[in-house]
Amino acid sequence: MALVRLLVLSVLHVSLIGCQHAQSSHQVSSPHHPEGEQSPLGVDNLSFPWSRLRLPRYIIPLHYRLLLHPNLTGLSFNGSVQIQIDVQNNTNWVVLHSKSLQIFSATILDQNLTHLSDQVAINVLPVLHNPSHEQIGIFSPRVLSSGQKYSLYIEFGAELSEGFYGFYKSTYRTSTGGIRTLASTHFEPTSARMAFPCFDEPTFKANFSVRIRRSPEYISLSNMPVVKTVEVSAGLLEDQFAPSVKMSTYLVAFVICDFKSVTATTSSGVQVSIYAAPEKWRQTHYALEVAVKMLDFYEEYFNIRYPLPKQDLIAIPDFQSGAMENWGLTTYRETSLLFDPLTSSVSDKLWVTMVIGHELAHQWFGNMVTMDWWNDIWLNEGFARYMEYISVEATYPDLKVEEYLLYTCFAAIGHDSLNSSRPISSPADNPTQIKEMFDTVSYDKGACVLHMLRHFLTDEVFQSGIVRYLRKFSYRNARNQDLWDSLVNYLFAGEHLDLTAMMNTWTLQKGIPLITVTRKGSRLILRQDRFLRTVLPSDPFLWHIPLTYKTDASSTIHRHLMTTHTDSIHIGEEVTWVKVNADMTGYYVVHYEDGGWDGMAKLLRENHTMCAYVFVAGHLPINKALDLIGYLRLETHTVPLLQGLGYLESFYQMIEKRNEHDVTRNLGMYILRFFRAVIDQQTWSDSGSVSERRLRSEVLSLACHLNDPPCVEQARHNFKEWLQSNGTLNLPTDVAETVYSVGAQDDHGWASLLHTYNVSLSEAQKNKILYALTCSRDTNKLQRLLELGLEGKVIRLQDLSGLIQMVARNPRGHHLAWNFVKKNWDLLVQKFQLGSSCIRNILITTTHQFSSLEDLAEVQLFFESIKEHASRLRATQLVLDNLQKNVRWIQRNLETLRSWLTEQMK
Repeated sequence: MALVRLLVLSVLHVSLIGCQHAQSSHQVSSPHHPEGEQSPLGVDNLSFPWSRLRLPRYIIPLHYRLLLHPNLTGLSFNGSVQIQIDVQNNTNWVVLHSKSLQIFSATILDQNLTHLSDQVAINVLPVLHNPSHEQIGIFSPRVLSSGQKYSLYIEFGAELSEGFYGFYKSTYRTSTGGIRTLASTHFEPTSARMAFPCFDEPTFKANFSVRIRRSPEYISLSNMPVVKTVEVSAGLLEDQFAPSVKMSTYLVAFVICDFKSVTATTSSGVQVSIYAAPEKWRQTHYALEVAVKMLDFYEEYFNIRYPLPKQDLIAIPDFQSGAMENWGLTTYRETSLLFDPLTSSVSDKLWVTMVIGHELAHQWFGNMVTMDWWNDIWLNEGFARYMEYISVEATYPDLKVEEYLLYTCFAAIGHDSLNSSRPISSPADNPTQIKEMFDTVSYDKGACVLHMLRHFLTDEVFQSGIVRYLRKFSYRNARNQDLWDSLVNYLFAGEHLDLTAMMNTWTLQKGIPLITVTRKGSRLILRQDRFLRTVLPSDPFLWHIPLTYKTDASSTIHRHLMTTHTDSIHIGEEVTWVKVNADMTGYYVVHYEDGGWDGMAKLLRENHTMCAYVFVAGHLPINKALDLIGYLRLETHTVPLLQGLGYLESFYQMIEKRNEHDVTRNLGMYILRFFRAVIDQQTWSDSGSVSERRLRSEVLSLACHLNDPPCVEQARHNFKEWLQSNGTLNLPTDVAETVYSVGAQDDHGWASLLHTYNVSLSEAQKNKILYALTCSRDTNKLQRLLELGLEGKVIRLQDLSGLIQMVARNPRGHHLAWNFVKKNWDLLVQKFQLGSSCIRNILITTTHQFSSLEDLAEVQLFFESIKEHASRLRATQLVLDNLQKNVRWIQRNLETLRSWLTEQMK
């Protein structure tokens, strides 16, 4: 298009009518332009008209017409976007988002599609850049009038992004060694602006009509189905997609690839397709079955039809998070979508099922009803995390997903018991803060608080309330209060429950309550405080706590709403024992005073089925806690066994990283003796129920890690057979990781595993092998793995944060991993972005089991050296809090543990 790049000087003196509140007191003195970009003539006489991070509210986008032409050889793309806007204040400026895009031209048309510049025959408007806010401002010489609609037309281009955000390149290798390239998108939370200029905030919902140009050997996918493909020129096709429903920019998606798919149809006629690299096509069939079942389930549960004609699920080879809920085109890491019956374990199967359940829940929670701003991202993520459990329990009951919910809540409690935790609903302004909102609090605590609420209100009241919420706010944005208002019709103890007052105590303040229980005759005396593992609580925290309790006097689970710091309940003189949080649905910790724990331990030893589960509060001395879980020798149920195992394993892993050889040896021997019967019952197979298979994986993994001779011997035997078969033998999937880990201890085994890792087409198998490789006791091998991860060829960059975590778990590797992070910090931030889950996980997992004052000082020193980054990250405070908790734990418990173990070993 020939465009005359001229600007008459008089245009620059037009008064900036109507956005004085936005401009006169908020001017940016010197606009900047991306390096190498030509400024339109005269642009330097204008100042950027907007200084806030959030966009002005007076221009509303209605419809985007987006054309993109990616070049997968040159790894770049060009495009144009025509945005229909509704102007609600007189103004000369349109301010919107753009990041790393080169803007070639911009113009504004009125409703008759005529250019607004009537003074001269020019169409190109000045474009100003504010890179620090990722915004551009487009100046119109004629005032855009309030109440009128206009079309903003912009031509732009950019390189395909190198990382995992925006419009980025991905590659995969074929079995013959060829490299194939594809281009995919990931926009949440603030990266749509890297693919096209847009109003990149969740409240600016609009319709999107997408066109994508491609060469014939590729296909293109977007949120909606292709309605027409036209030939633009020889060897160039254009796919034209149906207009989308009204949605936020972060949900827009497109992929250009050469993948294959499988397709089926739901009972209501929605076409579901699973896409993967051609050689992984056979691993797509389980996901197809799950997705069809899940969509049918959600349509019934929410009583709202899925509004699009299709739902595509695609496995992207390079993907930073687990998956992304783009409406109609959900994108996944390959391990989150693909299932290979020969190499995927039952835990892999459960993971794929849960992730699909999570992303499809988002089609309603998040896509149809979207949080007003990122401070309430839990309305998306907490709900989707919780719906994983509800949906999988309903569609795949044999997977026993409800057992996982307990671990989710324990993870949230661990995080929330640190002073550096945050409220579920927290302020988030800039992109780094917004990325940090995608954490344990939004996902796990959000899900656990919803679980508590559902059980308190009853399933029926909860379900009808969220259906009311979804119907009322469909294609709109919502806040916390809107959810509580939708759930209000509920009576408790004959009175209307003030749900807002109750739930604000859970979402607007951080932390978790500790309920201290004391028995006084016929009454139960209750006190609530904040549960902290690092410092004593100082601020007065108060929750409205929906308590449940059970006594030996009846089988009934009683309910009580505690809204004061202290409270009491009449239980009767004849009651022998009381268990608070009886159904384990409450998000609070219980501590029994005045011999209460001794009574609980006695009860568990005498009849462990009477009190199915106990959570040790952390306020108990280590010897009391170990006495309490002694009952697990009698336990046959998987959940308490796995939790007890995890409890012992967690502090064994911390102790083994210290020079406390006698304690490490005795604790390892104690654990093996403690679980001897359970270990000996295990078979090296894939037989049994899902719970039994998960227990087998965990128990045998720990036994071999503790060098249990029968375990190590069997693993070596299995590994030798696998090696001799030249990879044709498929190991039982539940024990494959343990077998590989033992096999990786010698040079030949390690080299063989690395070779298999390089050529395997199963991401499930590669994950197990990578873990095994990091179990080596040879620090040179561990260092090599870290370097391969940073290089990103043999081990993909997406797997680097997980790799660092695995190396840090190894006693030989935990300081190695930390030193690697310190040395390569700037590079890691560049590759993963500050505030991302990868950076957070790298910091937390490398330091997670540090427990000395020297470690604490070293970490503080490093954070001081990266102050500019550290000050912007909530994760750094989490790391320091956790480290202080570990130091305190060692100081309080190490000698007691040493004495207790010596006594046990007699």
